[in-house]
Amino acid sequence: MRLPLLAGVAVLLAAPPAAAADRVVDPGEWRIVERDSGPDNYYALVRDGAMPFIRARYKPPMKTAVLGWQAPDAARKTARTLRWKWRAEALPRGGDECSKNATDSAAVVYATWKRGLRWYSLKFVWSSVGTKGATCDAKRNLFVAQDTIVLESGGPLDQWRSETVDLQTEFRRHFEEGRADADVPEFQGLGLMSDGDQTSSDSAADYADVVLTY
Repeated sequence: MRLPLLAGVAVLLAAPPAAAADRVVDPGEWRIVERDSGPDNYYALVRDGAMPFIRARYKPPMKTAVLGWQAPDAARKTARTLRWKWRAEALPRGGDECSKNATDSAAVVYATWKRGLRWYSLKFVWSSVGTKGATCDAKRNLFVAQDTIVLESGGPLDQWRSETVDLQTEFRRHFEEGRADADVPEFQGLGLMSDGDQTSSDSAADYADVVLTY
């Protein structure tokens, strides 16, 4: 009788896998990131029917500004998937994140982690003329690791597109040589940016329906 009893206890003690939770990021929760931004705030909250969104309208000679969102504590160790919608409205002239002097984007979404004193970021961009699918502008030092990934490039304008990113897979691919067993540090949050300072041109996009699954 002992074996069936112990087997039953083992079943009771086995923890079920944690159910995934979605955290919808309200557009009103984004804030200017003081350390990364100049004095200009060219972002606006638009409460438009069922899908409110952030509107970015950069015009030279504005200084570049970044919006940030801090992940809740419950999501930091288990952040899995990021989804969002965006639409480009004005493409910076010749903007190409893989070209040293033209790294402007109609739209950028940052995903950020931290281990010790080192920050890790993946910069997902909507480029003007960059090659879709390209990874470039890699940064590596003691305190920063960052890659830029071109998710969209060119037109058509004024059309929503949906994106989905597996955060843990992408972190391991870019920063851990794709090792499936590599540790992923705590997820810190997200950033948004539209800019045209290097090309001295207009840059505009809208961001909506941002959802973090953890």
